[in-house]
Amino acid sequence: MRKVVTLLLLSLFFLCGFVKAPQQSVTTIESPDSSRCLFLYTEGIKRNLIYGDTVQAQQLFAKALEQDSTYAPAHYELAGILLYNDSEQAIRHARSAAELDSTNRWYRQLYGQTLIVGKRYAEALPVFEHLVRTERNPDHYRLLALLYDYDRRPFSAIAILDSAERQFGINPYLGEMKRQLLLSTHQYDRALEEAQKVVESIPYEPANHIALGEVYALMQSDSLAEAAFRKAVEIDPESAMAWAALGEHYNRRGDTKAYLNTTYKLFKLSDIPVSEKLSMLRQLTANRRFYRDNYPQIDILATTLHNAHPDHKEVTQMFADHLISSGKIDEALALFKAQTRAKDADRDSFTTVMEIESYLGHADSVTLYLNRALEHFPNDAELYVRQGLLHLINKNFDEAFKGYVKAMRYADNDTLRSTIWGYLGDLCHQKATEGNETVTEGAFGTRSANRTERKQMKLCYECYDKALALNPENSGVLNNYAYFLSLEERDLERALEMSERANSLTTNNPTFLDTQAWILHKLGRNDEAKRLMRQAISLDATNSADLQLHYGDILAALGEKFMAEVYWRKALDNGYDKASIEERLNSLKQKQ
Repeated sequence: MRKVVTLLLLSLFFLCGFVKAPQQSVTTIESPDSSRCLFLYTEGIKRNLIYGDTVQAQQLFAKALEQDSTYAPAHYELAGILLYNDSEQAIRHARSAAELDSTNRWYRQLYGQTLIVGKRYAEALPVFEHLVRTERNPDHYRLLALLYDYDRRPFSAIAILDSAERQFGINPYLGEMKRQLLLSTHQYDRALEEAQKVVESIPYEPANHIALGEVYALMQSDSLAEAAFRKAVEIDPESAMAWAALGEHYNRRGDTKAYLNTTYKLFKLSDIPVSEKLSMLRQLTANRRFYRDNYPQIDILATTLHNAHPDHKEVTQMFADHLISSGKIDEALALFKAQTRAKDADRDSFTTVMEIESYLGHADSVTLYLNRALEHFPNDAELYVRQGLLHLINKNFDEAFKGYVKAMRYADNDTLRSTIWGYLGDLCHQKATEGNETVTEGAFGTRSANRTERKQMKLCYECYDKALALNPENSGVLNNYAYFLSLEERDLERALEMSERANSLTTNNPTFLDTQAWILHKLGRNDEAKRLMRQAISLDATNSADLQLHYGDILAALGEKFMAEVYWRKALDNGYDKASIEERLNSLKQKQ
């Protein structure tokens, strides 16, 4: 509450009637330099008000004070100029003006304002108490009430607002303040009386009915609260505030259907920013269960928003995500493809099309849109990376290499360069294993690499070293480097260090956990390996045959033969090489 009051004090004091002191209130101080002082002051006023030159005006007022330090008008003007630039100096000058001419209400008012800007609320309080006693100005009552509330004296604040109402009649803003104070002090009956009184006084203002509805809601009079909110909507059907209050009422009651119907009314209003509607829709879709249970109504909201703003990129993205969640992938794809045909098409539109087409297995379409993207963005390093990956998947190694080289040419930061060197290392590894997907299979059937393979693996590690020199936290490179070393059964301690680093950078990654477990297995630390491998298996959503095979090998090393066979057969069911599994099973039988 104190933060709220602070902000209100700083933002609302503009309304306190900050007016220049009338010229007739200026008293010329008789002194040998009085004419010079008055001349400098007058020139300062001209510079400030006519030319807007506050810098020169400030200099002239300062020179006037050099002539006569008791010249209150110059102190007053300097305080006004310094108010937001140097609050302490502003307070000093405002205090001097108020003390030199204690009868001048303008000086005292500015002094109070400078104290508020300087957040010296305790000092501001007696100043506004004096102003309230000597002036009929509702703004002073308002600020004094806020100061009392900040000083944790809410009952004094209520009393001063009661006094303001007796003098000035019903004021909606002061009434709102008093209502909030009454609610904060649990005076619900009085708060209700105040809200009803404002409604009776100004019945055609939706905000007054909303305020009444909020009091009823706090008093758990739901039917009366709903009636008040509906009255606000009836008075102004285009009021976003009224519809939002009604919707929040339904939301508090847990009436989801009515809440979403009211949200639809909000989505139909043109004066609500698109960003706010997007924020509401994101909140509605964040909870997957809520999204699923209320899909028909949320679908209407998403469609309404997209129909109203078909060219808004964020809206299109949100609507496409909604379509994908609904299983309408082809419709979402059509939206993104339409975006790629726009004159101001961005790279993300092409990227999204490629990702969806890749998911659908449309390799030709991926290539088509990648080439179109490169026509629009010929210097985009990440597109060339994507091109290299596409060729690597198709085992077009030479074309993949060319794509990575082009990507390196346009890369503009070390993180991206590190990524590209990592991909080049992967390329070398894939070339090394071409025609022999499994170089080693743990304790079973380890095979010696030929000369060409060794050369490619050397290049692979050189690329990884360059990647890590540019970005030591490249977790993908750390993991792959460690795993390939473990397959060759070399530098295992170094491999373990890299694998641990990869897992510290990327938590709960089943592939990375598998690598660390496999290295521990190679080091003979099978109990630790089993614990990590169990975690990797539980996190893996793909039923990876490699992970199941490794877990089986670790279990076999621990003598857990039955469970080892279970996981080897799972690996076989998920596509692992049959001969490798049979070799393991036969080995197990021979040991038995």
